[in-house]
Amino acid sequence: MSKRILIVDDAIFMRMKLKDILEKGGYEVVAEAQNGVEAIEKFKAESPDLVTMDITMPEMDGIAALKSIKEVKPDAKVIMCSAMGQQSMVMDAIKAGALDFIVKPFDNDRVIQSINKALQ
Repeated sequence: MSKRILIVDDAIFMRMKLKDILEKGGYEVVAEAQNGVEAIEKFKAESPDLVTMDITMPEMDGIAALKSIKEVKPDAKVIMCSAMGQQSMVMDAIKAGALDFIVKPFDNDRVIQSINKALQ
């Protein structure tokens, strides 16, 4: 059975790109969210195997959403997605429990590699 993934990003083209990479890699995208608040609701509703989480988003950023998701499910698997130059935020995310981070623009192989590793 394919692993179920929630994609969280405020940019629709980023969600589409990631969904395309994941589906070609054999994963099922069960839901998408455009901010942290929506991410938490969708996480609770869908209980995905993994979440890809953008860091910079309106309403609630990815790090705050990551912390909330970890409160709901301490062993939740979350991979952060960030643009270049957000290293300090990436460190905060890792400290908050993120398993890995993928830099935008996405490298297809790197995305699949990161997710395969997280879901082992």
